[in-house]
This record gives sequence, structure tokens and C-alpha cells, in this order.
Amino acid sequence: MLFSTSGFASYLLIPMDEASQKNHLKAYGITYYSLLQGNKVQWLLNYRGGSFLLEDHEAYRNECTIRGVSYEIISEAEAVIILELIASPSQNMESVILEKAPKIAVYSPKGKQPWDDAVTMVLQYAEIPYELVYDQEVLEDKLLLYEWLHLHHEDFTGQFGKFYGAFRMAPWYIDNKIKAEKYATEMGYQKVSEQKLDVSLKIRDYVIGGGFMFAMCSATDSFDIALASEGVDICEVMFDGDPSEKGYQQKLDYNNTFAFTDFVLERNPDIYEFSNIDTTRKRKVLKPEDYFELKEYSAKWDMVPSMLCQNHTLLVKGFMGQTTAFNTALIKPTIMIMGQNNVNGEARYIHGVKGKGMYTFFGGHDPEDYQHRVGDPKTELDLHPNSPGYRLILNNVLFPAAKKKKQKT
Repeated sequence: MLFSTSGFASYLLIPMDEASQKNHLKAYGITYYSLLQGNKVQWLLNYRGGSFLLEDHEAYRNECTIRGVSYEIISEAEAVIILELIASPSQNMESVILEKAPKIAVYSPKGKQPWDDAVTMVLQYAEIPYELVYDQEVLEDKLLLYEWLHLHHEDFTGQFGKFYGAFRMAPWYIDNKIKAEKYATEMGYQKVSEQKLDVSLKIRDYVIGGGFMFAMCSATDSFDIALASEGVDICEVMFDGDPSEKGYQQKLDYNNTFAFTDFVLERNPDIYEFSNIDTTRKRKVLKPEDYFELKEYSAKWDMVPSMLCQNHTLLVKGFMGQTTAFNTALIKPTIMIMGQNNVNGEARYIHGVKGKGMYTFFGGHDPEDYQHRVGDPKTELDLHPNSPGYRLILNNVLFPAAKKKKQKT
């Protein structure tokens, strides 16, 4: 029940409950640090908020102290008691072995500031290393070097984020458009939309082949829209230099998508929206009442969603983005809705399987910046070390490290 390595008289328990842990986010970094050293970690699902059990090393204690992470030193006998409790059929708990630190890629333009993206920000805060990749690396099949891929808030449809209506005269918008078009030309494409489609197809193949993909905000729905519109021109003249294809809505192929189906695209280029997948413009939720609830799963039978939902609370503050939440009527029936606003029925946190791989979509831009706008200052995570929303991101980061088990039948 304990680690195969012998000779350890004590263990390091990193509690993840609300009362005991001073810095939940950096606790994930300690766990990742242990994996990088070649040591296994046990993730104690539903035990004190999803705690971590590590071999006791002085280096780990020092790192916890330096990073402000709460920990407890327990004996081998105490560890056995905890694991016996977790193993009991009467307890909705499970111990999952984390074997190897996953190699992480963040799909993002090289010039983006880290605070433009919540995932990049929390990886830096938790001191979890990652590498940037963009279109060239994806098209050259460099994704095969990584176990985990995050999609920055990208527009995979080639419509430049649908910022045209509000920011067409803004210097940053004009500059970004020029750079994107130049980059596409250098890569041998006539249109940005054509380049983004090929990138989307490569990412699709990465997941089908066994990769794990995590996406937030506009990267979620724009990715599926790009897949559905393969071979169909949905871009208006201000985006790609020629009109959209006549009747393009009827030509969408929903069989190609990951999570969404039967959606209707937003035809007006002046409207800051891709389709009716997103609920931002329809939602009627006041900020003080904007929460979503995580679903509880059987840790012993449904380990995947249990890992992805580990937290010290089931109620998570809502937050907005270009894609804030997903219309549940447009989510494929095979997709797991792990987090949902039960007042208006919108889905915030979903998970699915594609081929040999998996993916998670998380609506919204920044879990601790309710209505993030262009030019807003970055979130200081030192002010939010126990953020439940950011914990969901880090659950996904650690997930590929889990020892693969045969599904119970």
C-alpha cells in the first residue's frame, strides 16, 4: 500500500483541505518537484481535499517551508492507517500513484505576456516548468514530445478573436493581424484561417494518439468550430480578404468536433462572439450569485473525473471570458459535465475522451478576475493562494502523471 522504496521511517503529508493548507497552488508545485526528482507521489482522492503523500526528504521539507506550503510529518504506521481508511469500501476515497512528471507545452504566441493566460500564470506561480509551442512547432509534430498541452486563448477560426467590432482601429489589433498574416505567408499559407485549421487538425491527432489537452475560454469553442468547418470558408472579407462561403452554416460537420454539436455560428463580424455555444451574452447572473458546483464522483470507480475535480470546496466562484460557459443543449451526450451552474444550467467545466487521449474544457478567462478586459492588470496569485478555480487547472496538470489502471467492469 506504501511506496515500493523501503527505508523511509516517515512520510510527508501535504494536506489540501481548507483549514490546514496555507497555499494550495504551490502545493501542486511541491508534488511536481517530487516527481521531477524521480520519486512517486500518492494522490489521496477525497481525503482532506485531495491531499498528497510523499516520501519524507529534508529537501521536500525545505521546499515546503520556502514556498509557504503546509505539511505534516507522519510515521509509516500513521500512513498505513490513512491508506487503510482510504481503501475501505465504505469510503468514497482512493489512492492514485503519480509516477512521472508530465512534460508540459503551452500553445501560445511567443510575444504574449504570461498574465494574458491563467494557466501560464499559475504554472509560473506553482513553479511548474513548461515550454511554449506555437503553429510552427505543432505543424512540425513537436507535440509528440509532450504529455500535456494547454491551448492559450486562441481563435482557431482565423477571425482574429472576433475583436473587429470594438478594436478594428486599435494599434494592437492592427499589429497582431499584420503579424499573423505575415506568419501564415511564411508558413506557406494564403490565409490565417487555413493555417489555424491545419494546426487544429494536428492538435486533434495529438489527442487521438494519446495526448492530454486542456483549453480555456475561446480556445474551447473556436477549436471545435474550426474542426466542424474544415473545407468551408466561414470568414468574412475583413478577416481573410474574400467573402464567406454561401450557406456555410449548413455545411458544418459536427462529427468532426470534440465536445459540441448542432451549434449556430455568429455571422455578424461586429459581434464579439463565435457561436451560440457560449452563454456570455444570454446569461442573467449577478456577480455575487455567480458560482458553479463541482459534481461528486466515485473515487474508486470514476477516478478520472474524481482527480480532475479534487478541491477543498464543491462551490467555485464563476468568472467571465470571451467564452464564459457552454450551452448544455449543444454538448454531446458522451461528454462529462463536471462543473455546472445549477441556476441557469450552463456548463463551466467539461471532460471528454477522443481516441486514446483526453481533453478538458474550462469556460472563462481568469478564475480570480471576474470580468477580465483587454488591458486589465494581471492577477496577483499571492492574493489567491487557495483559489478553487486555479486548483482545477492544476488538477489537469498533474493528471497525466497518474499510473494507468485498467478500467473496472
